[in-house]
Amino acid sequence: MAGWQSLANLVNEEITLATEDGRNIQDVCLWRESLTQAGDDEAVLEQLMTKLLALPYKSDDPYNEPSELAAIQQLRSTPVTLPSCSLSDEELYDRLYGAWLGRCCGCALGKPVELFMSPKPPYTSRQRIREYLTAIDPDEYPIRDYIPQNSPAIEKTGDIICRPSTREEIAFMQTDDDIRYTILGQIILRNKGLDFTSWDVVEAWWEHLPYRYVCTAETQAYRNLVTRYSFHTHKQPDQVDWQWVVTHHNPYRQWIGADIRVDSWGYACPGNPELAAELAWRDARISHEKNGLYGAMFMAAMIASAFVTADPLTIVNSGLAQIPKTSRLHELMQKTIAICQQFDCDPNEFEKVHDAIENRMGHYHPVHTINNAAMVVAALLLGGHNFEKVISLAVMGGWDTDCNGATAGSICGAMLGAVKLPDKWTSRLNDRLESSVVGYHPIAISACAKRSLVIVQNAREKQSV
Repeated sequence: MAGWQSLANLVNEEITLATEDGRNIQDVCLWRESLTQAGDDEAVLEQLMTKLLALPYKSDDPYNEPSELAAIQQLRSTPVTLPSCSLSDEELYDRLYGAWLGRCCGCALGKPVELFMSPKPPYTSRQRIREYLTAIDPDEYPIRDYIPQNSPAIEKTGDIICRPSTREEIAFMQTDDDIRYTILGQIILRNKGLDFTSWDVVEAWWEHLPYRYVCTAETQAYRNLVTRYSFHTHKQPDQVDWQWVVTHHNPYRQWIGADIRVDSWGYACPGNPELAAELAWRDARISHEKNGLYGAMFMAAMIASAFVTADPLTIVNSGLAQIPKTSRLHELMQKTIAICQQFDCDPNEFEKVHDAIENRMGHYHPVHTINNAAMVVAALLLGGHNFEKVISLAVMGGWDTDCNGATAGSICGAMLGAVKLPDKWTSRLNDRLESSVVGYHPIAISACAKRSLVIVQNAREKQSV
């Protein structure tokens, strides 16, 4: 049982990862040829995978990318000074509700065009979105509303998906993995508090997430955990080989999956990006490593920071201060900041900004951590305090549109609060979430925000004892 894809496809993705993460793979063509020759012979494919995982890293690799928390923290840059969170309960609830609404609106906006993430010649991911919309009406682009159901360009661009999230039908937040993970984080925090463990996350997956609800790295980690550790006993093993769980048949371990799981960690730590990043690490380490881990920590820290500062650049830098300055993600997010500043963070120049990001990071898979994080950062810096611009820019950047729209919306919503979010976007959800998670299907989005507030209150009470 290979998991998300066949074993041959997993080996192929592992070859790609080896070229990206600094391993001394040398002749890539020879590896691809060996893969072709292996065909469906699982024994040979397993040998190739084992050899790939055993490859040493280049001695001159300029990056240092550990996966253990202590090592990560030692390589951080100087932390950004933030004010403490002095919000009243009423104010904090508004911010939390804004974060939940922002996440849902951004996710819903990106859902219909999620499968536009890959090129469809002659169009890139971004061009598919633009072509689909401008064929309806040139005024449909830049995005100013939820995605329409029909376009004369469907034969060229491909069709959309998730019609309950389109302009004509949207009346609630449709179930989505990005939102399910936010709910799952909330469930863990309600049951375990801030002291939850990585194994608590595993148990929550097994209890609340059917296998068919997980994708890529999560699929592989889920399968590995069930294969090696008994999930019927509800007992944590004495030892968990997380390295094996994360790497065995899992070439997706630096993709975006862990990023979309972190929002509840950020909501639980308003003004405390360091703790938010640590909580994200405890979660992400069950399926991801290196930049896949850092992306989760980066996003969680930005969310936590957005509750105490209204400056998007400070939010971004505060997030970056929680990951190794020696990592590819840190380097390329600094590059993204420079690109945005080159164009004065002018939202009218978004096409040039997106072009520059694509030119520098377009070689990554459409659901890789790094390129999608760049689109989120660009959306925050160019969109500023304009919620519509932030989520629209995140989606118009292409690649993983629902993930990027959701994350950018979550951060912007936490920064602005629900009261300041445009009714045009939020009212269409009717404060209703259908998540496919028991106890949260359906549920009011405001109820989720109230539960997030209680989590913060409980953590503060425990800390004061």
